[in-house]
Amino acid sequence: MSGSDGFQPVDSAAEAPRPAAGPNRDLEAVYDIPVQVSAVLGRATMQVSQLLKLGRGAVVELDRKLGEAVDIYVNNRLVARGEVVLVEDNRLGVTMTEIVKADRAP
Repeated sequence: MSGSDGFQPVDSAAEAPRPAAGPNRDLEAVYDIPVQVSAVLGRATMQVSQLLKLGRGAVVELDRKLGEAVDIYVNNRLVARGEVVLVEDNRLGVTMTEIVKADRAP
């Protein structure tokens, strides 16, 4: 990954088009705001004593199975699920397979 935030778009031509006019034009102000995107493979819970015993080569078992979707977060908010893919130069990427609908309070 390159850049101080670790994010590099794979295909800049795939950026969302900006609206030319109309009510969505007001959204142009937020298009250039950076967001943090994270892909979580899985989670594990352990005691500090167990954590301190980990060394090089230790395996931490996660709560996901091989082939299960990874969670995709934007600014620490779950927005999608996806699959890990290999991108050019042996880099990892994530393909979104499902958009997670946010539960909004009425």
